[in-house]
Amino acid sequence: MLLDTQANLVLDQKVDHFFDTQSKYTYEEYIHKALQYVMSYLDRDHFYPGEVCDFEEKKQLLTPNHDETLSLHDTLEEIKELYLDHTIAFHNPNYVAHLNCPVLLPALVGDLIASSVNTAVETWDQSISATYIEQEMIRWICNKMNLPSTADGVFTSGGTQSNFMALLLARDDYAFKHFGLNLKENGWSDVVSKFRFFCSDKAHFSIRKNAALMGMGYNSVIPVETDEKMKMKVGALVQAIEKEKQIGNIPIAIVATAGTTDFGSFDPLDTIAKIAKEYNIWFHVDGAYGGSYVLTDTHRHLLSGIKEADSVTIDFHKTMFQPVCSSAFLVKDTEHFKYISYYADYLNPLEHRDEDCPNLIEKSIQTTRRFDALKLWFTLKMTGEKNISAFLEKVHYLALDLYYNIKDDVFFELAHKPELSTLVFRFKAPGIVSDVLHDNINLHIKNTLFKSGQASVASTKFNGKTYLKFTLLNPKSTIDDLLNIIQMIKETGKTYDTNNQH
Repeated sequence: MLLDTQANLVLDQKVDHFFDTQSKYTYEEYIHKALQYVMSYLDRDHFYPGEVCDFEEKKQLLTPNHDETLSLHDTLEEIKELYLDHTIAFHNPNYVAHLNCPVLLPALVGDLIASSVNTAVETWDQSISATYIEQEMIRWICNKMNLPSTADGVFTSGGTQSNFMALLLARDDYAFKHFGLNLKENGWSDVVSKFRFFCSDKAHFSIRKNAALMGMGYNSVIPVETDEKMKMKVGALVQAIEKEKQIGNIPIAIVATAGTTDFGSFDPLDTIAKIAKEYNIWFHVDGAYGGSYVLTDTHRHLLSGIKEADSVTIDFHKTMFQPVCSSAFLVKDTEHFKYISYYADYLNPLEHRDEDCPNLIEKSIQTTRRFDALKLWFTLKMTGEKNISAFLEKVHYLALDLYYNIKDDVFFELAHKPELSTLVFRFKAPGIVSDVLHDNINLHIKNTLFKSGQASVASTKFNGKTYLKFTLLNPKSTIDDLLNIIQMIKETGKTYDTNNQH
């Protein structure tokens, strides 16, 4: 006997929160009310209120309600107290810490539409026109990088995922072409333990992390020495490759960086491309930070060698003012995606494969994936390449202005001249020679400014010493804004010196 369970199920109209035809006016009301709270967040003067939220005290707000439901007003009040009042404002001119950019309004419109409609772009029958928009955005950036007509790509969650895909394709391609191994089908082979990747000692940590996740270990990544401008030394690269060959290991790929995280430095892509070609190994360019600068007159020449890359990483959510996530992984030859493709009978069966109706899942290590390309499409349509280029050049020149303003200041020691939009330096108290004490002072400066809500500055290590770092991604910042932070650093550093020099 069938139980008529549905007869006892009555939908509570108060919580009929589904996005559909019947709820369109409620949706409008909800969005409008939520916007008022976002507006109050924008009214905040500081990048951070300078108070550590006591989450133990607010545990009740963190915990979902079991039976009780709240009104939109009450829920927004709770999220204001729990999140909006304590979150970091990346658009504030006193935030200069990490690779978090202010976002463009057209991108937010695209993000709102993508989230509301909730298109999943893994297969053509779920996304249709969204598939073509993503493909067009990929084609656009491939063309900007002068990649060949065979080039292709896919949107990813960020640079770490894109770099993972690069190492995976490089490994599986080398194994198949040189040893006839199909790692996707048959798994690990002992010879893979001898495979080696090469990158600069300033490359992003995700290269080593991803090698470990692939089962190859940190030691499969060989760091190559950099010069005084933090660029990979090509002579040292060749020596490293030859050394690994001599001890029986197998070089399979070189990872060059276009815009290192700390220093914004560009490895010599043209020369590295030639070395990769000479050794017949994969050439990947991690352009997560600097790749977007291909749009600029100031840096385009530094990226000329990218056209020879077998794969490229680029993060639009770093330097094209997009909300996270908005990143892409590009390949010179779309055929290389065969190393990650999989055909599921219920989703994208091989026998139904149709070039006119592409399934983007064939190029992605993700299955369900949101329509992140839409916000970039809105940005290009409404803001345009020329203006994006101007924004990027503005933050580069801002970094140079700051460099020239403080390079002769006795209170500062600079690590480099900016090549992109970062500046690494440290406060140095006159009369103190101890590097350990200076390390403590600089960490004190960073932590004090953050906790007080005055400014957010990053720290890093350079030659074993602690340095401060400005990462400039806000075109609306001025040199006066930056010099104001510099003054805060000076005052805080001097106070530490006075109270702790004993």
